[in-house]
Amino acid sequence: MVVKLDIYKLNIFFDSNKVIKDLTLQVEANEILGIIGPSNSGKTSFLKTLNRLNELYRNCSTTGLIKLDGKSIFSDINIQMLRKQIGIVFALPLPLPLTIFDNVAYGPRMHGIKNKAKLSEAVERSLRSAAIWDEVKDRLNDPAFRLSGGQQQRLCIARTLAVEPEVILYDEPCSGLDPISTQKVEDAMRQLRSNYTQILVTNNVKQAARVSDRTAFFLMGELVEIGNTGDLFTSPKDKRTEEYITGRFG
Repeated sequence: MVVKLDIYKLNIFFDSNKVIKDLTLQVEANEILGIIGPSNSGKTSFLKTLNRLNELYRNCSTTGLIKLDGKSIFSDINIQMLRKQIGIVFALPLPLPLTIFDNVAYGPRMHGIKNKAKLSEAVERSLRSAAIWDEVKDRLNDPAFRLSGGQQQRLCIARTLAVEPEVILYDEPCSGLDPISTQKVEDAMRQLRSNYTQILVTNNVKQAARVSDRTAFFLMGELVEIGNTGDLFTSPKDKRTEEYITGRFG
């Protein structure tokens, strides 16, 4: 096992409210780690801490360690570089008010790539990896808002991929999508497994079961259980996990 992210005794506070409590876990390279749990379990707060987005909130503070490839994300990695290495896709697709092409090219341009041929190569590669190239290759100069919701979400995945991250975080990426669009996003995630480490926060336990290699169950800021997805869903070790995935609480 190659450890990509190593989290040790992580605590996340908003003012005096501790939303993540002594979290210790390791995320393996090239796995899809699903994170499930009821609302207010700290799932999104954990996700946003991994690329330090929580630092945008003045009342948020953390203790503990998070290492990416053995380096502390707080002291050893520049925050701009960290957010290039760890990208995030949010619940609602948020395309920029630009063309499809310029949405994907935005990140590479911000990182200094100006050559048209290199930008075109990055755009096509990213759209292919996000499983949307065939649907938009003849529409690259159209405004991104003309895409369907599912296409916009895959465009946002492509935009994340364009800066060549190592880890992709998903915060409820399919919460507003229909089943067909959800399937296409999940297919894209599976295709990305060979090259990227992915962490999926979802309230849809069936989605976690379909997509994740391992699944972690969070409850009230604590990691209750983590294990291979098949094992966790068929024979959970903790009664609270069983009650949650069978719909008896949460």
